[in-house]
Amino acid sequence: MACEAMRGGGIIYAHPSHHDSDSTTHMTRGTSTTIESPPLTSNRWIGAPAQRWASHNLSRNPFGELTRQERIELAVVDVQAVAQFISQPRRAYQFIGECGRGKTTRMLAITRHIPDATYAYLPEDEPCPPIAAGSVVMIDEAQRMPRRIRQAVFASGLPLVLATHRNLSGPLRRAGYTVQTERIGLQLSDSLLQQILNQRIHASRRDTEASVPEISLADCRALIRRFGTDVRAMESYLYDIVQQQVNSHGKMRFIDHLG
Repeated sequence: MACEAMRGGGIIYAHPSHHDSDSTTHMTRGTSTTIESPPLTSNRWIGAPAQRWASHNLSRNPFGELTRQERIELAVVDVQAVAQFISQPRRAYQFIGECGRGKTTRMLAITRHIPDATYAYLPEDEPCPPIAAGSVVMIDEAQRMPRRIRQAVFASGLPLVLATHRNLSGPLRRAGYTVQTERIGLQLSDSLLQQILNQRIHASRRDTEASVPEISLADCRALIRRFGTDVRAMESYLYDIVQQQVNSHGKMRFIDHLG
């Protein structure tokens, strides 16, 4: 049987080819906190000798791919109220927004408060990966769930956190869930963006006693004019800018090439 509605540890949904597998590529099992999710930026760390990074007091490109734990530690979000809301059965919290606005970041941050939450990312145009039961079940790209899988998940009654491009309140409420919805990416202040980006720079600092190049408020205003609220696109742009400038001997500038 491919689908099982579980209230404790186990599987809510397992694709037939994964049913007897212990793979954790797209799932967590029991109280495991291993989370795999799509990278925020390209996985590129090459292209500059170590001494060039050192000349800017950096150990790497701050805007390259982060590990799961780094993403949790660097998340500039407050999700305590979300964690409290989903502390009871048949509670569902939706993050609705476009790509790059912080839905996955918020999910990862929830594990600070609920370390045994499970997570599944649903890739586009591929079979649904296993969805593990846990104290809270988090599903990224939840709008991609086929109907029968969605019914199995919603029938479990487990607390849910859904990152989605489509509002799923209707089927959730019909399944007996109390639903709260937060729309992500409607606005982004220059001061918040500055905190997000500079936190990544400081996390890549080589010598904690020495200064590093920083993003200014003017830089952030220029980035918002160009990219709107798409932080992921900003980070990808900044990755390329840093790669281009790390071999120079001058001060690193972040928006010289921004139109």
